Amino acid sequence: MKSFTYERPTTPAEAAAAVARNPQAKFIAGGTNLLDLMKLQIETPAHLVDVNGLGLDTVEPTPEGGLRVGALVRNTDLAAEPRIRKDYGVLSRALLAGASGQLRNKATTAGNLLQRTRCPYFYDTAQACNKRRPGSGCSALDGVSRSLAVIGASEACIATYPGDMAVAMRVLDATVETVDAAGGTRRIPMADFHRLPGDRPEVDTTLKQGELITAVTLPKPVAGTHIYRKVRDRASYAYALVSVAAILGKDGSGHVAFGGVAPKPWRIEAAEADLPKGAKAVTAAVFAGAKPTEDNAFKLKLAERTLAAALTQARA
Repeated sequence: MKSFTYERPTTPAEAAAAVARNPQAKFIAGGTNLLDLMKLQIETPAHLVDVNGLGLDTVEPTPEGGLRVGALVRNTDLAAEPRIRKDYGVLSRALLAGASGQLRNKATTAGNLLQRTRCPYFYDTAQACNKRRPGSGCSALDGVSRSLAVIGASEACIATYPGDMAVAMRVLDATVETVDAAGGTRRIPMADFHRLPGDRPEVDTTLKQGELITAVTLPKPVAGTHIYRKVRDRASYAYALVSVAAILGKDGSGHVAFGGVAPKPWRIEAAEADLPKGAKAVTAAVFAGAKPTEDNAFKLKLAERTLAAALTQARA
């Protein structure tokens, strides 16, 4: 690990300013993703700004009837929060499907959203990776792509977003709240927070340099059966090949988002009108324009079957 400097600001605006004035600076909270990448020298920040002392670790009701989740609420605490379990079950289930208990104890709400979209070639510094070194190429295009994106990718990158929590946040229509170095605030719909790779796969989100996440706001609870189904190669400590976050009525109507299939949580709202017709109709619309590789074409059928299982569960 390369040497770096370190500071602990006392306000969100101070933290944002510290990163904004130094292009080589990074925020750090739980560090469950960043520290791993630093050890491998994939990420080499010259300065770390520790945000753990900013007090952004509470879950509070909003005037609109939803919940405001602080950026530093740990994944374990959020999954166990009674109001989350009661009214946002899909989020609690998604959190518990991710990582390990030890990691969930450290990982934060904001950090979970900010984990890098990545693939095995991103970790291998002997391989070309446009995300790690822009312009170097993408080894995954002609390599092993079984776990990678079937839609939303580009000629520059076919990595998938690995998280579970963000898929649930997407189906819940959550909003990310931020503050910048000047103290200005912004509200970013979850649909717009993560970006597709295009020709700049090294940029994962729409955040600006120094912009700090302060909270995630959940809207008023949505009635229905909350389901999170994750299909993976092994029962724990594995990313999803396909995941489905759904809020469904017994008639099959509702909302659905997919994980493990794209560089960001994948949801096509227009396709949800077809939910009463069944999983095949929905996935045909959701994955219209998909460009799978020979290795991962199975994900399209797997997504259909996973959604079908969720619909069956909701009817039961």
